[in-house]
Amino acid sequence: MATFLVTGGAGFIGSHLCERLAARGDGVVVLDNFNDFYDPAVKRANAAALDGVEVVEGDIRDAQAVDRLFSGARFDAVIHLAAMAGVRPSLADPLHYEDVNVRGTLVLLEAVRRSEGTRMVFASSSSVYGENEKVPFEESDDIHRPVSPYAATKRAGELHCFTYHHLYGIPTTCLRFFTVYGPRQRPEMAIHKFVRAVLAGEPIPVFGDGSTRRDYTYVDDIVDGVVRAVDRCEGYEIYNLGGSQTTSLGELVDLVGRACAREPIVAREPMQPGDVVITYADVSKACERLGYAPTTPVPVGLARFVDWYRQREGGG
Repeated sequence: MATFLVTGGAGFIGSHLCERLAARGDGVVVLDNFNDFYDPAVKRANAAALDGVEVVEGDIRDAQAVDRLFSGARFDAVIHLAAMAGVRPSLADPLHYEDVNVRGTLVLLEAVRRSEGTRMVFASSSSVYGENEKVPFEESDDIHRPVSPYAATKRAGELHCFTYHHLYGIPTTCLRFFTVYGPRQRPEMAIHKFVRAVLAGEPIPVFGDGSTRRDYTYVDDIVDGVVRAVDRCEGYEIYNLGGSQTTSLGELVDLVGRACAREPIVAREPMQPGDVVITYADVSKACERLGYAPTTPVPVGLARFVDWYRQREGGG
């Protein structure tokens, strides 16, 4: 049995991951500060449902709190999911994003450096590719032009992880997530927001002409990739974890309408600063080296999300 520290483990992806790890018999400690980026009660409910998982309330920037965790247990790996998320909000508060996402990552890397035999798995983002014109995106692509503070902090996290691997030999894997969705998705993300609006008979805000495309990835597929990466973490590697197919914004609106059995009402709005035209993952490296194999088509994943949302809201 392995023991893992999961930062941000009360959140959307983190709570699913903790369930998976605990179900296979691993020891899991969650570090989460339950911030108010969205309703903390949602994350507290996620945490309360985690059977056999120790939940510690604290901030990844608090070096003393992190050190106390490491002094009380030996972790086989740190799975670092905690971050200030979202491209658009990062434009409004870039200093806070830098403080949490970059300094917080360094605090954890310092703790891992002092802990013998601990691996590091860092949750990065497809946003690091910026306005990459070559598709699908490969891990070897030149990505030196991030177009949002959030993207810049995630790329900085990857670079700090490499530096600590280079200097101290820490086995490290960075995972670039591509637009994850599914039950418990954060309420400000597109699919959650669209489903909520359609079921309430309210307009869906659509930015641009609907032609932008995203590689939507169901949370179970992402969690499978994370677990495989944790178990095979050695050297320094970067992997894309995506669905390896794209859906346009217009297509997504139609699919949400079908999943909800309602006609969407569309409200057109201008493209937003920091948004990109397309994200599209080449996952061949993860497939070859990790055995990663996403299996959930977007219509299937959307139906599961709508079922979860209706159950949570008591109908609709």
